[in-house]
This record gives sequence, C-alpha cells and structure tokens, in this order.
Amino acid sequence: MPQDLEGKTVLLTGASGGIGAATAAELLARGAHLIAHYGRDREGAERACAGAPADRWTAIPGDLSKPGAARDLWRDARAWRERIDVVVLNAAVSCETPFDGPDDVWDEGWETSMRVNALEPASLGREAVRHFVAEGGGALITISSWAAQRGSAIPQLPAYASSKAALHAFAQTVARNHARDGVLSYIVAPGIVRTPMSEISATYRGGIEAVNAMLAMGEMVEPDEVGRLVAFLATGQAKNLTGATLDLNGATNVR
Repeated sequence: MPQDLEGKTVLLTGASGGIGAATAAELLARGAHLIAHYGRDREGAERACAGAPADRWTAIPGDLSKPGAARDLWRDARAWRERIDVVVLNAAVSCETPFDGPDDVWDEGWETSMRVNALEPASLGREAVRHFVAEGGGALITISSWAAQRGSAIPQLPAYASSKAALHAFAQTVARNHARDGVLSYIVAPGIVRTPMSEISATYRGGIEAVNAMLAMGEMVEPDEVGRLVAFLATGQAKNLTGATLDLNGATNVR
C-alpha cells in the first residue's frame, strides 16, 4: 500500500459505515491522519479505523440534522489537528418523500434531506475553503450521486436527488472560484454502491438480483472502490481534475 497520504490530515464525514467506513480504512492505510465524523454510530467509526495506530485518528460526533452542527464539527476537528488538508463530504441520509404521501412526511423529509445532505455539508465546505485559502491549498471531495445528474429512478426519493444536486453545484462553484488559490474540488458520483442503504432501496426495484440485472456490469459498485478513488484524489496528484465529476457506475450511465 503506497504511503502517499503520509503527512496529510483528512476530515471525513459519515465514517461509520458503507462508503464512509471503506474510505476511512483506505485513507488510514495510505498514511493519513484521519478525523472520522459519525452521527450516532461511534462503534462503526471506531471499527473502520481500528486497523491504524490510535494516534493517527480520532472519532468526533456531530448531528448534521441540527443547524450549525458543521461549524461545531470543524471547531472540534481543528482542536485535534490545526492544519486540515482534505475534507471529504460523504455523510448523507435517504429520506422518503413520496409524492402521494402525507404532507408532514413530505415536509420533514425535505427539511432533513436538505439539512443533512446539502446545508451542513456546504457549511463545512465553506469552513474548509476559507482554511485552504489561508493555508495555500487543500482538497474538497464531495460524494454525490448519479441521481444528482439524472434524478432518482425511485419516486420516493425526490428530496434525496435534489439535495445531492445542490451539493454537486456547490462543489463545482468552489472549483471555479478557487482554483487559483490552490483549492481543489472534486465530485465523485457513484451509481448503486453495495451498502445497507442501497440494499434497502433495492426493494423498490424488485430486490438485489433485479438491481444487478439492470446494471451493465451485472454488479453494484463496491464501497472499497469508492474509497480508493477518494484516497487517490486526496493525494492532489490530479490537480487538473478539479471541478470534474467522476462517474463510478460501471458504464450503466454513460455521459
């Protein structure tokens, strides 16, 4: 395993499971110091980091459904490592907001989706950008979704797709306005990743086998593959990819 992230500090949101847990393990394996954010599942974040020396990581809680949580997370992260080189905006929720559901479910789902998936990540990204500009550079890596580009194929998830599209545009705006400041901003847009969240949503598509049958490769994206891509971007070796959206869907959605 190359130690190409040695000396870098990475703040990763949503490190407890799925893409986040796989990414946490990959970043640590490649030498990074890691601030592993979690919402409720501290044990999950600790499991993801357990293979690395204890002095190279810390787990910090933060309820991103609460206004201002991202600023508190940033403050706590800086208390552990004053210089942060990379921020990975990964944490997200997938609230159902069905068109034919009750009004209160619609309203609450939209408010939670936008807060957790867009507003607080953008606030954290803003803190990171200001820090990167002052420090002479850094990288912001946003985990988006193919749903941000084409809408969700699941009619119960319009708020999820919309929130991901909002954060996608935020990340592009960072790239366009801060490239000369040394701030790199990448968007990773996976298709269907084999996580507990996608396995639950597969019930709307007829189950796991039905989902795999509709994919060009016949299989979901593995979380480890997303983690490896994020780790590569975190090295900063592909600076001219800033602003790019990297599709990771096995040719099911070719643009």
